[in-house]
Amino acid sequence: MRPILFSFLFLGLAGTATHASTDYPLVIDNCGIEVTFSQPPEKAIAIKSTSADLLLELGLESHIAGVAFLDEPLEQRWAAASRELAVISDKLPSQEAVLALEPDFIYGGWESNFALDGVGERSALARLGVNSYVSPAACRSLKPATLTFEALFHQILEMGAIFNVTDVAADLVATQRALLDSIQPDERGLTAVWYSSGVKTPYVGAGSGAPQMILNTIGLQNIFADVDESWFSTSWEIVVDSNPDLIVLVDSTWNSAAQKKQFLAENPITSRLDAVINERYLVIPFPASEAGIRNAGASADMARQLSTIPATP
Repeated sequence: MRPILFSFLFLGLAGTATHASTDYPLVIDNCGIEVTFSQPPEKAIAIKSTSADLLLELGLESHIAGVAFLDEPLEQRWAAASRELAVISDKLPSQEAVLALEPDFIYGGWESNFALDGVGERSALARLGVNSYVSPAACRSLKPATLTFEALFHQILEMGAIFNVTDVAADLVATQRALLDSIQPDERGLTAVWYSSGVKTPYVGAGSGAPQMILNTIGLQNIFADVDESWFSTSWEIVVDSNPDLIVLVDSTWNSAAQKKQFLAENPITSRLDAVINERYLVIPFPASEAGIRNAGASADMARQLSTIPATP
């Protein structure tokens, strides 16, 4: 049988989804690496929350042999499924720990997951009969294009094709489209800085990744939109000079939004910011700040938060 190269046309997505089954063998071009699937993976490993989220949302818990490096506990609606999942490691697992589960597929949220000191290089895994996939927004060997929700929807559909759950994937995309269509972008022309982490040197959202995509969706102007990266390190002096109207705080278990607020208020440099003085903050959970299926819901939630913030003086 001639391999099928996945594309939007494979699922009829140049127009309307056809809800067809996958015709194997299926060939995927993922981060510049050609991956061939002769059948749906039976024992998948999900590394990072974004990967586990998508597999669970597609109803593939019975295909998951293990998870690792989750950013926080899985969402409550997956509580029952998560109790049955093998947690390999709270951090990046070793190749030995992963291969002990005899997987046929490893889905990494970051390309750096596939390193010699991680689960192993993709070429070496392929020689062992283990297919691999990197979240396309996290590719670094081939720089991804500026992230859009259309690109995320392609990833959902691609994963649906890999596992032969094309109908489920198409329904998920339709649901997320409807949610995004319900968002009314703010029209006040407000500016924002996306504060992810860091104290002496802030790590902020730049102009080509999930932060920019979400800020665009809710109508905020990123003060670092001209930086062609997903995130990058800057200085507080540059942030203060820009004096953004709002600050987006990434809430994580290791650096909470509350901790960030306290730091910003107590730091002599950042305490001068109007957004700090007036406590004009938006909050997003860390797993929703990286490219994945939580981005649409996070956009809607942040739009609601934004609607409660009064106009700036």
